[in-house]
Amino acid sequence: MMPGTLSIATAANHVWEALVIGAGPAGAVAARQMALTGTRVLLVDAKSFPRQKVCGACLNSRALTLLHDLGLRDIVTSLGGEPIRQLQIRSVRREAQLALPEGLAVSRSQLDAAFVTAAVAAGAEFLPETTAVVGAPCGGEQDGCRVVSLRSSAPVASGGPVLVQARVVLVADGLGHLSLKNYPEFASQVTEQAHIGVGGQVPAAPENYAPGTIFMAVGRQGYVGLVRIENGALNIAGALSPEFLKSTGGTGPAVQAVLHEAGFPAIEALPQVDWQGTVPLTRRSASTAGERVLLLGDAAGYVEPFTGEGMAWALSAAATVAPVVARGISGWNEAVEQDWQRTLRQLVTRRQRWCRTLAFGLRRPWLVRLLLQAVALMPALARPIIGSVNRPIAPTD
Repeated sequence: MMPGTLSIATAANHVWEALVIGAGPAGAVAARQMALTGTRVLLVDAKSFPRQKVCGACLNSRALTLLHDLGLRDIVTSLGGEPIRQLQIRSVRREAQLALPEGLAVSRSQLDAAFVTAAVAAGAEFLPETTAVVGAPCGGEQDGCRVVSLRSSAPVASGGPVLVQARVVLVADGLGHLSLKNYPEFASQVTEQAHIGVGGQVPAAPENYAPGTIFMAVGRQGYVGLVRIENGALNIAGALSPEFLKSTGGTGPAVQAVLHEAGFPAIEALPQVDWQGTVPLTRRSASTAGERVLLLGDAAGYVEPFTGEGMAWALSAAATVAPVVARGISGWNEAVEQDWQRTLRQLVTRRQRWCRTLAFGLRRPWLVRLLLQAVALMPALARPIIGSVNRPIAPTD
């Protein structure tokens, strides 16, 4: 288990300039970027590290460009991820193969731990196995901060919650962002008929699923993506109808049914996979900024991704939040909130349009079949989508 860098009791003795809730890519990279500027940062996460997450395990070309610009590319390369060069899509036995720009497949357990290590090396403090609940703004002599309640979930922990104070709180704790459960103005608005995310890994999978390719199986009740990661295991991530999961008897049978419907080889080990699930995926937060609170990563809004887009969105926000936080530390006002909301629209929301369009299409198998037939005959038809998803973000984009 990755150790923390201080105790929860010690954390209460400081007024932190920034407190980051959630140590996934968005939270950990944001903590690192702020720490590099000299900001006093506390990073907390409810889980112990390393830990696995439901994720497609893909870093697309845009994400890799961002990591290079942040000085993190070598860290990711050292994890030994599998290069990705193509995408193979099948639906009702129709197939299309598309070339992809440079990408990398790496497990979230290794990737997230590496980002946390980088944040700590930059000067951030880290508290794993710690749940956080955002409280009210500080009052009286302590005006100019926000209260956060921390509780350790470590087996040896004892006692109740500890209250800490932070000038700015960054919420990056995922789809439901439970740390804001007491504030309905931040509640997630779930898209109608949103799929549930499922994921797991198969240590020994059929050779048909070769390294270097993202395999996507599209069925009537959802879709499943498969890719080889750094240890040779097959990472599986899907977006499936909740009713379909119930009717098939669980995640393993549901994934197998989608693979069969699409025409992919069966995977005998699926019943033994340690499956994980998520709350409904596609959603949008009612607000992404409030008094001394900024949302980023999945907490700010999520659209079902396909070939690493979700990771690129998280890293884009993490790479740009430090200057906004610095302004908020020196003096909070509505302009800080508006600046962050505008930044998210530019970096993330506009970029999600292709995925919204594709998600619409993937729920209509007849349309998928027509598109696959057209792309198989004319691969150039897919280039605008692939180019848009992977294009680096320009300063004026």
